[in-house]
Amino acid sequence: MPTKKLPATRVTPLRDTVRDMRLSVLSNIAEIDASAWNGVAGTRYPFLSHEFLLAAEQSGSVSAAEGWQPRHLVLHDADGSLRAAMPLYEKTHSWGEFVFDWAWANAYSRAGLDYYPKLVSAVAFTPATSFRLLRRDPGDTEAAAALIQAALELCRDLECSSLHVQFPTEDEIPLLEAAGLIVRKDCQFHWHNRSYADFDEFLAQFTSAKRKKVRRDRRHVAEAGIRFRRLSGSDLDDERWNTIYELISRTFIERGSLPYFRREFFTRLSQHLPQNILVIQAEDNGHAVAAAVFFVAPDTLYGRYWGANGDYNALHFETCYYQGIDYCIEHGIQTFEPGTQGEHKISRGFTPSATWSCHWLAHPQFFSAVDAYLEEEGQHVTRYMHAVDQHSPYRNSGGKKHDD
Repeated sequence: MPTKKLPATRVTPLRDTVRDMRLSVLSNIAEIDASAWNGVAGTRYPFLSHEFLLAAEQSGSVSAAEGWQPRHLVLHDADGSLRAAMPLYEKTHSWGEFVFDWAWANAYSRAGLDYYPKLVSAVAFTPATSFRLLRRDPGDTEAAAALIQAALELCRDLECSSLHVQFPTEDEIPLLEAAGLIVRKDCQFHWHNRSYADFDEFLAQFTSAKRKKVRRDRRHVAEAGIRFRRLSGSDLDDERWNTIYELISRTFIERGSLPYFRREFFTRLSQHLPQNILVIQAEDNGHAVAAAVFFVAPDTLYGRYWGANGDYNALHFETCYYQGIDYCIEHGIQTFEPGTQGEHKISRGFTPSATWSCHWLAHPQFFSAVDAYLEEEGQHVTRYMHAVDQHSPYRNSGGKKHDD
C-alpha cells in the first residue's frame, strides 16, 4: 500500500530538476507524431495510444468546448527524441473522471474560491488504471519527476486550483507522493482468470446457490431466443455503428445525459485500432436488441458501454459480464474490468480491487483538510472491500480475494 506523505506547499522550479531535456505543452495530441507518442505509451493500454486520444479530440468529444482543454506534457532529450509524456487536461468541471470531487468544489465555492479550472491527468471517460507517466524507459525516474514537477508548475501558471492524477498504476504512486501529492483509495470489481478451460469450470468454483443463480440468468436469455454475435473493429461499418450507438445512447439518455463519446469517435477507432475493439451484439431473430462495447488489451478486457432497446430478463448480465468472461477464457485474457461501481457484479464472480488517484491543492488549508479526509476515507474503503468480499460467490478454494 502507498506510504503516507505530508502535503507539499512549494513547487520546485523545473529548471532545478531537468538536465538536457526540453519540455513542451501540447494544445492537442495531433501536435506530436503518433509513433513518437506510442513509443513511450507502449501497447499495454489501448486508450493511451495516440490513435485513441486523437479520435477523442478530433471527434470533438474531448475539447475546450467540452471542458477538456488538452495540456499534454512531452519531454524530449537534447537529440530531439521523445523521452516521456503525460496526458493532461485543463478542466472546467468534474464530469467524466469517475474520481468524485464535487464536495471539494462545493467547499471552495462556499469559501468564495474558484475550484475550476483544475488540471487533470487522465484518459477522458475511461476509469481504468494505466500509466500516467509515460516513459521510453519505465525505470526513468528522472523523467517522471520532471513531468510531475512540470504539471505542478503548469497548475500554478494557469492559476488552476489543483492537480489530479486519476487511476495511475501503483508503481507510479511513490513518484507522485515524493512530489507532494496525496493518495486517494477507491474500489472497483474485477474478474480474474484462473486458467479456466471453459465457463463451467469457472462456475465450479462457486457455491451451489450462486452457481444456480448464474445458470438461471443465462437460461432466461437463451430461452428468450436471443443469440450473440462478436464484432471486431474491422467488422463495424457505419451502418453497424449507427445501430450500436443508438442502443448505447439509450442508457445515457435514461440517466439524463448524452453519451460522452460522439458517434465519430467510434468510427475512428474502428479505422485505427480495429484489433482493440470488441462489440458483443445481442440479436433476436437476426435483429440487434442490445450491445456492449469493450476494449481489448493483451492481458485485460475492459467493458465500457451498454444499451438495449427494451427490458429483457438478465440480458444486461449476459451481454456485459458472462459473454465477456467467455471471451476472456477462450482467448486466455487474465483480467476483465467491467467498469465502475456495481455491487451486483460480486455475485457474478467479480471481486473488489483497489484503485488509486493522487491530488495536490494549491490552497494550503484546503490541502490539509482534504489530506485528513482522504486518510479517513481510505480506511472506510478498506473496510468496505473486506465487507463485500464476504459475499463472494466463490468457495474457499476458488476466486481471487481483494487487493488492498
